Amino acid sequence: MTRSLTIHRAGPSLTVQDAGRPGYLGQGLSRSGAADPIALAEGAALLGQSAELAALEMAGVGGEFTADQDTRIALTGAPMMATLDGAPLRWNASHLMPRGARLVIGAAGQGVYGYLHLGGGLATPPLLGSRSVHLAAGVGRACVTGDDLPIGPDRGKTTGLTLDPEPRLTGGALRIVPSMQTELFPPAERARFEAAEFTRDTRANRMGVRMLQPGAPFAAQGQLNILSEIIVPGDIQMTGEGTPFVLLNECQTTGGYPRIGTVIAPDLPRVAQAGPGTKLRFQFVTQETALDALRRYRAMLAGLKSRTRPLVRAPHDIPDLLSYQLVDGAISAHHEGD
Repeated sequence: MTRSLTIHRAGPSLTVQDAGRPGYLGQGLSRSGAADPIALAEGAALLGQSAELAALEMAGVGGEFTADQDTRIALTGAPMMATLDGAPLRWNASHLMPRGARLVIGAAGQGVYGYLHLGGGLATPPLLGSRSVHLAAGVGRACVTGDDLPIGPDRGKTTGLTLDPEPRLTGGALRIVPSMQTELFPPAERARFEAAEFTRDTRANRMGVRMLQPGAPFAAQGQLNILSEIIVPGDIQMTGEGTPFVLLNECQTTGGYPRIGTVIAPDLPRVAQAGPGTKLRFQFVTQETALDALRRYRAMLAGLKSRTRPLVRAPHDIPDLLSYQLVDGAISAHHEGD
């Protein structure tokens, strides 16, 4: 029987996202996919399923949902207030969502993108090998109130797991490697760029994030003569006014602004999850350091399942407490020798 998730109230930007669709840069289509791939992998670990399955990405605010069958869920990414029929739910944990129970997810207390994962994943029709919505390219659309999203078959049974999330919601240092135009920025400009503390601007979306700093704007030599060429997520474009813009998953595929560097993939979730006003810095690293960070990042993702542990809950918060086998075996108070 096909299961579905009904959206009774949709936040301002709800989209179905998976790992994205690689291989289409030549056709002008960037990868898209979850803005925070770590959160996608954490949800998969909590439900014991593939990180390739699609989840619901919630930007800033969630919504209200029900499922037409008992459904396993997990909540990851930017922590949001969540209740199930009025009872609070732990974030970074998996839960059972009974048929018809009302799941309410509010605003993010920290970070930007929260994720609702479902056992079996969202099974919307794939396009070009992915279920990811790419808003900038017009591939799919945001979810709206009244939508019924199909859920795939779930072979798992376990809920009540939690894990400690990877730290990425409070900004900090971003490791970058040189880009095609790095040498066009004089050494003094590059040093000033590394020394500056940037603030994440309010202007940001899945295409990229604008960074602000109180100092003079940054400029490259001969930047008006730069031809448009391929760009990728992580590239730091310096706009005409000298303000850096870090590109994210839905960025365009070509651009002519000079790029002072490229944020390495393991640090991009820090950019995506930086809320307005979050402080960030950039630090150049060698290619060897970047590759080592990438290896460690992939190993971390692969090991997330081993980091899950049972979620400790108070008995009064467990509606199906009597269904648990709390005592293995029975004894008699009158048995001699005990």
